[in-house]
Amino acid sequence: MTTLQNEISHADAGLDPSRLERLNAHFEHYVDDGRLPGFHLVVARHGKVAHQHRYGMRDLESALPVEADTIYRIYSMTKPITSVALMMLVEEGKLQLNDPVSKFIPSFGNAQVWRGGSVVKPFTEPVTEPMLVWHLLTHTSGLTYGFLYQSAVDDLYRRAGYEWGIPRGATLADACDTWASLPLLFQPGTEWNYSVATDVVGRIVEVVSGESLDAFFAKRIFAPLQMRDTGFFVPEEHHGRLAALYQPDPETRLAKQLDTMGRAATRAPNFLGGGGGLVSTAHDYHRFMMMLANGGELDGARLLSPRTLRLMTSNHLPGNADISQFGRPIDLENAYDGFGFGLGFSVVVDAAAAKVHGSVGDFGWGGAASTTFWIDPTDGVAAAFYTQLLPSSTWPIRPYFRNLVYQAFVD
Repeated sequence: MTTLQNEISHADAGLDPSRLERLNAHFEHYVDDGRLPGFHLVVARHGKVAHQHRYGMRDLESALPVEADTIYRIYSMTKPITSVALMMLVEEGKLQLNDPVSKFIPSFGNAQVWRGGSVVKPFTEPVTEPMLVWHLLTHTSGLTYGFLYQSAVDDLYRRAGYEWGIPRGATLADACDTWASLPLLFQPGTEWNYSVATDVVGRIVEVVSGESLDAFFAKRIFAPLQMRDTGFFVPEEHHGRLAALYQPDPETRLAKQLDTMGRAATRAPNFLGGGGGLVSTAHDYHRFMMMLANGGELDGARLLSPRTLRLMTSNHLPGNADISQFGRPIDLENAYDGFGFGLGFSVVVDAAAAKVHGSVGDFGWGGAASTTFWIDPTDGVAAAFYTQLLPSSTWPIRPYFRNLVYQAFVD
């Protein structure tokens, strides 16, 4: 067990303690009024942890508090890890970003695009250009998520058993073949839509490396970065450290434990979800963040070149467009004005348009259970928020967290 320690004083980090109290108190109120079970927030400056605050419970029903070593389902904060894994293979010359996805997963060679009709009798057309690896990393592939409830294609995913979960016994390879058989939402490269694309990236990592995704992560990322509590499930001896999963009660809107879905993290899965399958701790994910902030290296372990990180954290949407202009924003508390998308991360392209604190070039992402992180290379800020409330659109956490972190910096 390894926990995250503060490494720099508030003064040396340029933080005002009285203003940090605004940050702490804001989210304490979320817990006190029953909206959140508990949380752990972390703020670092120039690579050193400057502030942490834990409050509330990791398990309300058992009266177990949030601890420094609490384990969280990070859901889509898995995506940056999977994206790093693929780019490690790109650096090794094993594949290129403009390779067709069908080169690694043949079933995508027959992709069709939704044009109309109904879920019972869809009308489709062939792809005009093949789906490429970079389309997956940028969420411009035409794939989607069943839980979005925004299109008939989303409905087809749900009917195939892919909403918040996957069909019993399905593997990552099975899922990719199913998704390949369903219509794409649009022609690859023509729009942005949040999707299972990073799960497909994970399958490509498996095919190219010849290893299962969990084995690749463990050997190539988690071991070098000393992320000892990160994986696709929590071992039995650590079940007591796993935070319970919550959702808002339909009537009271207060946090209510989501037992069945929460227990999925306690057993080894058949489906290794590169898009959302990992559990981790504040310590472990901070190690991953510091590797990113440090240009691909941490404590002598280099995973990527600084130039590769610059490529990944550049906006890849055509014409430097933001997601609001080019895509179909998902129903979260974030606005997508001013945010573009790179290879696995959202990227701030216009801080004024975003209407939140930050700098052009900020990058990060969040998870379905209301976790989030970002890294600001300009101001040397890195921050993360851990809790377990599904879905993340329940309460406005992310914009408040970002603004309250930045207002505390006074240097």
